[in-house]
Amino acid sequence: MEALRALVTTGTTIGAARRLGVSQSSISRALAQLEARVGRNLFLRNSGRIEPTPAALRLNDQLDPLFETLALIEGAEWAAADEEPLRLIVPPTLAHNFVISRVATFLKQNTGKSLRLDIQATDVLVSGILDLRYDLGLTSAMIQRSGVKLVPWRRSHVVCAMPRGHPLEQKDIIAPSDLEGVEMIEFLRRLGTRAITEQLFARSGVRPRTVAETATNMAALELVREGLGVTLINPFPVLSGGMSDITVRPFDAPITYDTSFVLPTGRQPSELARQFMHFVTRTTPPDEYSEAV
Repeated sequence: MEALRALVTTGTTIGAARRLGVSQSSISRALAQLEARVGRNLFLRNSGRIEPTPAALRLNDQLDPLFETLALIEGAEWAAADEEPLRLIVPPTLAHNFVISRVATFLKQNTGKSLRLDIQATDVLVSGILDLRYDLGLTSAMIQRSGVKLVPWRRSHVVCAMPRGHPLEQKDIIAPSDLEGVEMIEFLRRLGTRAITEQLFARSGVRPRTVAETATNMAALELVREGLGVTLINPFPVLSGGMSDITVRPFDAPITYDTSFVLPTGRQPSELARQFMHFVTRTTPPDEYSEAV
């Protein structure tokens, strides 16, 4: 059972052997004995790595209370004593409007766990996950990059944010045609959302008047609050708690955003990463702008 747990966490027999202080052959024998006992394959072998099957992951989850009990009996925190900190990377808007509070609560509820939080732009997040410098990322960006796997957990729909008192405030729903000639804050062209909105306007024959371009949701909303114009934006999580001096209306366009966990392709998340993902998914409060995926 220890071998199974170490294999799921490290992904290789060498890593599992190092973690348990035994030989690599001992890990292989233990795995073979366990598979014979349960009567099914628990891991798939692929180019020197072993990938746990769904059955192995279910069994590993069921082992949590067993090892917690053993730790109490032996007076040693086996599951956490030597556990490396969770290396987490998140873009600024998601970090300051959602993740930091989740990190604080998670660590308070899980004494002995540790976490390293880095706040960087999405392109740095992607490269860091690819280089295995981080264990887990969270982002609402539309990433299309081989080598990273997105696990969506929240979905939201585009909205139109405008300064309080704006003429469009009288409408219940904003259509693309309503933005003809309207002063607008847009996102930089290197961001995926800009290409989507430009295609939408081109199909509708609409030409808003771009007065500013920016890279983050918070910057766009601050410019809106200053009265420079309107913006089309992902409302989760930045608008979940409301924002003073800003009016929000649904935007009539099939633009959705998935807020996702970001993991390296071909590697199972560490036990601590899985615990944090489960905690975030379970404790996200309901809001009017997003829904569980």
